[in-house]
Amino acid sequence: MLKTIARILRYLRPYRRNLSYASASMLGFVVFNMTTVVLIIPFINVLFDPKKPEFKPAPPFSLDTFKEWALTGINNLLASATPSQSLKALCALIVLSFVMKNVFHYLQSWFMAPAEHGIIRDLRQQLYEHMTTLSMSYFSEEKKGTLISRIVNDVKVVNDSAIAVVNSIFRDPPQILTYTVILFLIDWQLTMLVFVLLPATGWFLAKVAQSLRRESSRLQTAMADITAALDEGLANMRIIKAFRTERQETERFKTHNERYFRTFVSIMRRSEMTAPITEVVSVLVVVVILWFLGESILTGKSGMTSGVFVAYIFAMLQMMQPLKFFGQMIGSVSQGVAGAQRVFSVLDIPARISDAPGARDIAAFRHKIEFRDVHFRYDTGEEILSGVSIEIAAGSAAAIVGPSGVGKSTLVDLVPRFYDVTGGAILIDGTDIRELTLTSLRGLMGIVTQETFLFNAPIRENIAYGSPGSSFEQIVEAAKAANAHDFIVETADGYDTVIGDRGVKLSGGQRQRLSIARAILKNPPILILDEATSALDTESELLVQEAIQHLMDGRTSIVIAHRLSTIQRADVIYALEGGRVAERGSHADLMRNDSGLYKRLYDLQFKL
Repeated sequence: MLKTIARILRYLRPYRRNLSYASASMLGFVVFNMTTVVLIIPFINVLFDPKKPEFKPAPPFSLDTFKEWALTGINNLLASATPSQSLKALCALIVLSFVMKNVFHYLQSWFMAPAEHGIIRDLRQQLYEHMTTLSMSYFSEEKKGTLISRIVNDVKVVNDSAIAVVNSIFRDPPQILTYTVILFLIDWQLTMLVFVLLPATGWFLAKVAQSLRRESSRLQTAMADITAALDEGLANMRIIKAFRTERQETERFKTHNERYFRTFVSIMRRSEMTAPITEVVSVLVVVVILWFLGESILTGKSGMTSGVFVAYIFAMLQMMQPLKFFGQMIGSVSQGVAGAQRVFSVLDIPARISDAPGARDIAAFRHKIEFRDVHFRYDTGEEILSGVSIEIAAGSAAAIVGPSGVGKSTLVDLVPRFYDVTGGAILIDGTDIRELTLTSLRGLMGIVTQETFLFNAPIRENIAYGSPGSSFEQIVEAAKAANAHDFIVETADGYDTVIGDRGVKLSGGQRQRLSIARAILKNPPILILDEATSALDTESELLVQEAIQHLMDGRTSIVIAHRLSTIQRADVIYALEGGRVAERGSHADLMRNDSGLYKRLYDLQFKL
């Protein structure tokens, strides 16, 4: 737990200056808060002992005589003026002390604000940036809603914990320490007796904190489940309505929601115990003081003046609030540690796909792409590719076909290193792609898949995504080449039309043509088309196919297609079966092999 807290506090380093100013302001707050306690002594003495005090010689200053020295100084100040003058001066000083106390309290909040919000900003940014470095296998194993919950909810809990610790450290311990010193100076024997009760409070708070940490971990898991259920439900609302599973989905969400509710209530009930228990113990301490002091004063054993008596009680009451806040901080830290462990569990995942030491840039693609005895398996599962060897010459079009689940998409995902091969190698112009920088490698490629990736933004921004320096004229030319310009100008705002989440305001064919326009604008030398036309109607397919031909002109293309009619003009076709290349050749060559895989697939697709 201490290591986790220390790791959380490291995020405060960029805000050291703000924290130092905030801590100085808090110390100013503590000083003037203490001043109000000290002023109580002469104020009470003036009101309830109006007789003007006599001047007394002050003892030499030392730790042993500090109490007598201070009280003598107050006595002599009152002796130098009339009671009425003293009362006016004390009232003015009390007002000034409270004003300064609140000024410093505001300054502390003013300086802390950038740190409070900066931590959550920095942690979210670091978490998201780290997620972008993780391989696709990580995202295939984790629910998107769970990852969103880590960034939104868990980070917020960590931030609240860090701020609670900082605020408490600079606010509560100085006050507790100062009040303790005052109490010891006034009557150390009585204060020692009172502090015997405090260890019991500490033990209780530690037990509550341990329980809260366990419950907080369950709470964050429950919130992640709610976020995941929301993400899946809203993304698949069409399917839910089509299959009439609204009640089933609402019950599933209700289960997660109810679990979060019960856990949250349990945490609230336990965390709220810390403040009242701390306060009850503090009140018990005050009552003990009142009893002992009252007995001493009534029996004449104590020479304590009324002002000192009130100051002692007031100091003890003032110490109750920082003690209560300190107890609440312990509960907040316990919840923060649980959230931090979930956040750090993501940050500690190593980036499996990254630049190798000494990786170099590749400026251009000139000769060929080679799959050399490539093997691949996911972390959980059998081997998908078993010794695939393929060569694709620059400027040619290669098609990959085969039954569903044979590994076609996996094969092309290895080229931009969305995954790394588990055996063999992929080479571009004779260089293993693992020796190239990811940025330069992926810069050579344009990718168009069956699932279009569009943003809730204007059409022009979607086309220019990945090519931010493009002019409007270049965007229009790319749209025309992708057969998208005509439908774009017919929309409400033309190229400035916002197309909704994932492009829901457009048809499937329109979305696909925008993604093709985006690839055309990027102008990559290597093109990867993964089932780009499989989900379209005949008319849309013709328009998209024509756009794809514009896109493929002069480029090296790797095409995956279930509709074999779209790949008949490919220079070479590779048919995969059982994780291996079963056949290779042109369409005409493969059709001549009556017992071959490609001929069998073709006949099944075009069987009358």
